[in-house]
Amino acid sequence: MTVMKKLCGLMIVAAWIMPIAFVSATVDYREEIPFVPTPIEVVDRMLELAEVKKGDIIYDLGSGDGRIVIRAAKKYGTRGVGIEMDQTLVDKARKSAQAEGVSHLVEFRVEDALAADISPASVVTLYMLPWFNAAMKPNFQKYLKPGARIVAHDFGIEGWPPVKTETLPDLEYRGGSYKHEHVLYLWRIE
Repeated sequence: MTVMKKLCGLMIVAAWIMPIAFVSATVDYREEIPFVPTPIEVVDRMLELAEVKKGDIIYDLGSGDGRIVIRAAKKYGTRGVGIEMDQTLVDKARKSAQAEGVSHLVEFRVEDALAADISPASVVTLYMLPWFNAAMKPNFQKYLKPGARIVAHDFGIEGWPPVKTETLPDLEYRGGSYKHEHVLYLWRIE
């Protein structure tokens, strides 16, 4: 077989495989979720909305710098787990927990929240994008026990009406004239 025939054959196979590979890559693509710190006033309201109390175990999905589980541990004495994929943010969260004196109550894991075991949680908090919230819905329904509460910041869960929606009264001003209105959503597992 000549080199030209081999080259033509490879080009035909590549032309057939490339569209399949492209479609597969785009179907599995998920938008990256950036770390956007939740203001402490919003964290406090999320915890209040969930009616957090001393015996609760808080799981924060996409925990970033750990502020939600650290705040819950400080205010309510709760145990908490932060699930975060960014090692740098997990390291920062662990240092913050140590500095705040709550490292014995909280832990931070470098883990994909979509694959994490959330079954010990009595409260789940999240500030994630709509696709993530929708992807978590089956896990919430399967693994959380009756009475567990879920509080989402700014994005609901498509097709799953919350038991309560709350728009916070104070606007957050971010750079220039941008104003952000914080909305919280609460679900209870029945």
